[in-house]
Amino acid sequence: MQLYKNQSLRVHNSLSGKKEFFQPINEGHIGMYVCGPTVYSNVHLGNCRTFMSFDMIFRYFKHLGFKVRYVRNITDAGHLENDADEGEDKIAKKAKLEQIEPMEVVQRYTVDFHETLQKFNFLSPSIEPTATGHIIEQIEIIKEILEKGFAYEINGSVYFDVIKFNEENEYGKLSGRKLEDMIANTRQLTAQDEKRNPQDFALWKKAEAQHIMRWPSPWGDGFPGWHLECTAMSTKYLGETFDIHGGGMDLKFPHHECEIAQAEASKGKSPVKYWLHANMLTLNGKKMSKSTGNNIYPAEIMSGENDILSKAYAPSVVRFFMMQAHYTSILDLSDDALLASEKGYHRLMDGLKNLESITTEATSNFDIPAWRQKCYDAMNDDFNTPILIAHLFDAVKHINLIKEGKETISQEDKTLLQNTMDNFVFDILGLENQAASKNDSSAMNGVMDLVIDLRNQARANKDFATSDKIRDELTALGIQLKDGKDGTTFSIN
Repeated sequence: MQLYKNQSLRVHNSLSGKKEFFQPINEGHIGMYVCGPTVYSNVHLGNCRTFMSFDMIFRYFKHLGFKVRYVRNITDAGHLENDADEGEDKIAKKAKLEQIEPMEVVQRYTVDFHETLQKFNFLSPSIEPTATGHIIEQIEIIKEILEKGFAYEINGSVYFDVIKFNEENEYGKLSGRKLEDMIANTRQLTAQDEKRNPQDFALWKKAEAQHIMRWPSPWGDGFPGWHLECTAMSTKYLGETFDIHGGGMDLKFPHHECEIAQAEASKGKSPVKYWLHANMLTLNGKKMSKSTGNNIYPAEIMSGENDILSKAYAPSVVRFFMMQAHYTSILDLSDDALLASEKGYHRLMDGLKNLESITTEATSNFDIPAWRQKCYDAMNDDFNTPILIAHLFDAVKHINLIKEGKETISQEDKTLLQNTMDNFVFDILGLENQAASKNDSSAMNGVMDLVIDLRNQARANKDFATSDKIRDELTALGIQLKDGKDGTTFSIN
């Protein structure tokens, strides 16, 4: 079903700095590339937020009926400790510290990356290429850039000539920086520097004797520049010009800026139509940092084994928390924020459960088609998940009113509402009903029936101290009792 033909989607293009109507290069097809992790440590939560944002976008495109080729790479070589082409390869450095092979580091943390994303219910990308698997393609691009005169070789390393490139092109157009300002604000090269200009960046670095990860090339043994990897992998699988390139805001400069320069220098055309950038995640109002201790890993949130949060949180609660903010806005993680999201998540799941059991009438008080279109309008406005979630809660409010007999819904509208809620909650936002897996356990239900019966007996005997003790201790365990006209029910928070 090609829903996209009836939708008008706008995306915020970082290249133009404004929202633009989305029109794929080839009708019905979308090519999307997202910069993946450098696998030298456990994936951190900020990266998870970025990948989750593009998982949501991938899901929405698929829902609309587009055929999407989603490429998300693994950087397993070439990413140095800083963006100035200095220091050690991050993976090689970790391998030396642990006295293991670099590919053991890569394997360990690639597995962690996949396991973490699986817990958050990510869809797999169409292709997940690795930098080390595309050394040949990277060497060929370097040859092209050298032939065009936009790079130079010195002492076995090859550098991109930014000033020469800027004579005919615009280096800095994605990040809004002017090369003249960059030059004015940059320190002078030292005698040890090989680059002609501080702004130049490495396409290929000579491997010194102690460097573990190295490959043969026309310029001697070495390894590729970090920026070059993404240019090689994105254009190989999506073409010289493709629809969407995504990543975190922190990659806009220099990484994505350099990608544009490399592609334009080698192919003579801009590589990407729409650049999308997800914003950062902070923790308790401060930047996440391992050195200061203001840091938490996904596994620590799910297990509760940390000194920052009061309890463990289910993966779908964390995902729901992240979806409550627009992907381009800064999002602050805190215990209070997660507790609020947990309550909202359970309210949403309870609403879906109530929807199954509500009775239908001949007519509806709730205009489901109009509400449904509002959900699409929110997503079509640069994937505005906070507004979408507000509409989902509006539907929950009406579901509860219908359950209480204060509103009515027809069978046709109930079916449409169920399908729409399922599409947006599960297929697009990517949530799972982890509340249901807890609440619907037969053993749990049996135990709770017994506890509720004991409490009811205490209340009947006017033993309110025991009744209140049962209720309060269950609350402390995250189990909330609800007394209603049809008896006592429970929910797990």
